[in-house]
Amino acid sequence: MNVPLIGRTELSVGVANVCSSLSSSTDGKTVGLPSRAGRRIGWLAGVAVLATGAFVPAAQAAPGRSFSGTASTPLASAENPVQKLTLSFERTTASKCPLTFKVYGTFEGLPPGLQLIQYRIVGTEQWKSIKSPIQHNGSFTALLATLDWEWDPETPTPGQTSVQIELRQPDGLRSNTLCYFECGIADADDTFGETSEPIVRTPSGGPLAELVADANLDAVQARSGAEAALVSRYGFHLDLDAGPVTYEEVFATLPAGFAVDVWAITGAALKSVLAYPNAQGWVLTPSSSLRYTLEGGAVTEMTLNGVPVADDQVIKIAANYVLVGGYEGFPRWPGVTNVYRGGPDDRGALATYLVKNSPVSAPAGDRVTVR
Repeated sequence: MNVPLIGRTELSVGVANVCSSLSSSTDGKTVGLPSRAGRRIGWLAGVAVLATGAFVPAAQAAPGRSFSGTASTPLASAENPVQKLTLSFERTTASKCPLTFKVYGTFEGLPPGLQLIQYRIVGTEQWKSIKSPIQHNGSFTALLATLDWEWDPETPTPGQTSVQIELRQPDGLRSNTLCYFECGIADADDTFGETSEPIVRTPSGGPLAELVADANLDAVQARSGAEAALVSRYGFHLDLDAGPVTYEEVFATLPAGFAVDVWAITGAALKSVLAYPNAQGWVLTPSSSLRYTLEGGAVTEMTLNGVPVADDQVIKIAANYVLVGGYEGFPRWPGVTNVYRGGPDDRGALATYLVKNSPVSAPAGDRVTVR
């Protein structure tokens, strides 16, 4: 089903850089500072934080409209109609920059009945409004903005790096932050959440690979319906220490910044791909929704959300095109179909996931059993 278009917004470089910490800033600035090493990071990443929720047909939601007034104007109700707002990202251009992308919002915890919600992008002045459907079961999803970003890295301007939405209600609720670094630059010391313990690589992928797989799935699941993600530890260059995670660490962990796409593949074909570790003995690492056992050159067991995978079952897998194409020492995926190209890149997906779930603990590293 389609969701209602609430508005199209073009952001200038004045949008707040709220991506790099858990606490939010309202100073209206985008920050691009020199790095610790006295250089700017050249490879940049795009991220998206994704939401789940019931999509709303356009017929059920009123079109958005601008709201004139100041932030001090009293609301009609003293209640906080929204308890949580989660944004999701969908790129609609093939290029990483300039780009056009859509920002969807899932509103949760609403009281029964029709609700008028006022919102704006942090760092902008104009308030917009949206009506919930009358029947919403406490949540609904709507398209809040379509953004056009472009940036010339040869200029001194830092470009745009993040999007966050604030609500006009007594508690001043803000959404999660969507960060995107292909049309702007972050300082190496900017932080993206923190880890409660070291998150490391192992020969089979381990906790770090599982974390990245979870982040990739989270980045595209709401918009694409992806069911699992697969990654290779081939391109991972750094473990994450305990404590705040800097952009320098995110960049070093995933320097390539491949886009996260979604592919449809049968259970039989997927098992054939997973049956072959590369020359180093590394295996493909799944998100938490997928587990498999590798024994004697074959996948002897595979479950998706705890249910055995049938050979003729079609599964939507989030992965980059390099992995699907048979590089990094793994076989090319047979009979695969690309079903979604709207995701961010993996480096940004990781950064947003860390901020969203901070402090992040290490996954168990037990999703693949090799016998």
